[in-house]
Amino acid sequence: MATTDLLVDLQDDLVSDNTSDVLGQLKLSPLDEKTWPTECDGDLAKSDKECSPEIVDPPPNLKWDDPYYDIARRQIVEVAGDDNFGRKVIVFSACRMPPSHQLNHTQLLNYLKYTLDKYVESDYSVVYFHYGLTSQNKPSFTWLIEAYKEFDRKYKKNIKALYIVHPTRFIKALLVVFKPIISMKFGRKILYVNHLSELEQYLKCERMVIPVCVKRFDESIQTVQKPIPPEPKKQLPHQQFGISLPALREKDPDHKAIPLVMEQSAAYIKKHGLNKEGIFRRSANMYLVKEVLDKYNNGVAVDFEMYKDVHLAAVMLKTFLRELPEPLLTYNLYNQVISFGKVAGSKQIETIAEMIGSLPEDNYTVLYYLVEFLGMIADHSELNKMTASNLALVFGPALLWAKDAAISLNAINPINSFTQVLFENYPEIFSTK
Repeated sequence: MATTDLLVDLQDDLVSDNTSDVLGQLKLSPLDEKTWPTECDGDLAKSDKECSPEIVDPPPNLKWDDPYYDIARRQIVEVAGDDNFGRKVIVFSACRMPPSHQLNHTQLLNYLKYTLDKYVESDYSVVYFHYGLTSQNKPSFTWLIEAYKEFDRKYKKNIKALYIVHPTRFIKALLVVFKPIISMKFGRKILYVNHLSELEQYLKCERMVIPVCVKRFDESIQTVQKPIPPEPKKQLPHQQFGISLPALREKDPDHKAIPLVMEQSAAYIKKHGLNKEGIFRRSANMYLVKEVLDKYNNGVAVDFEMYKDVHLAAVMLKTFLRELPEPLLTYNLYNQVISFGKVAGSKQIETIAEMIGSLPEDNYTVLYYLVEFLGMIADHSELNKMTASNLALVFGPALLWAKDAAISLNAINPINSFTQVLFENYPEIFSTK
């Protein structure tokens, strides 16, 4: 179980960490000066030089005249698919921030808001990789206060979790200083994660954009602290999640091609959710999600009527797709989808039809069932606000991911664009086979 200290418990934590000196420095220093304690402290102390910012290649689709080019090329802010509860994940990596004099922090704030604006209408989570924040690249305390105030209710309303990975005494002290202006409700959304292995219970790390230096730092911590490794998961006789489509069809008494989870969740949504505003954009109670998932995997009958929450059924459908051992669109189509933007508009439908036609039979059947169902959702978009474009934003990362790499922002956009064309033209696309 992860150590998830909540903000309301910070004061006791600080006493045990003996950080009164840190707080003193924070309170006595002028707000516009960055005389903050070094982040690379403790038993695994490193100099600022050793914690130098991680340099990455600019995203291939980023244009030099983009208004946020200087920020976007550093990939400080990334989008990393969905977490285990169906919420979009925004990643902020401190280790990729250059020295403060090389970074326009106003632009950084604007770019962060620009990125969030695409997702704040849905439930979302933020992962903050704290490692790599040094005395050289820390923003001013004044800027931090201004930044928090800039994020009005529009941004705070639907954020469901802020995961602070590899927290230090400094970050805990900083949050205590912020405590007077942070609401108790928002404070409860802040979770401390000491190891990447602990983050796994909330999202799939292998599909995330995790800086190399953060991974190395995590390995060094594990070497010193030797945390207990998680027990390997055993496949259950009635397992429904994490099982291949052919195996599920073989398990089914009637050998149905459409998996039970998809069939039942779609049926409930058709009955209760076609006109539900924000369907597929809201998360559900995480305890109920786990309860229903466990029921399916243990062969216990699931009746969504007893929960009376259409968002729960929607989350289970998305979770089922994300948990497939191989994405529904398969790894073989990954490179073709990523480069789909190069296909001429007049050839796009034909190209997708050829790509879809190459899928294994089970994948083709399930994909057609899914897009036909989502077509019904889009047909009611005047009420539920879920157009083909919005549905693509939600389902794109659940339909395709790379085999050996995390989905980054430059990969998500082509996937979503491909998915939108698929959703908007599915009758014509599937009629060719």
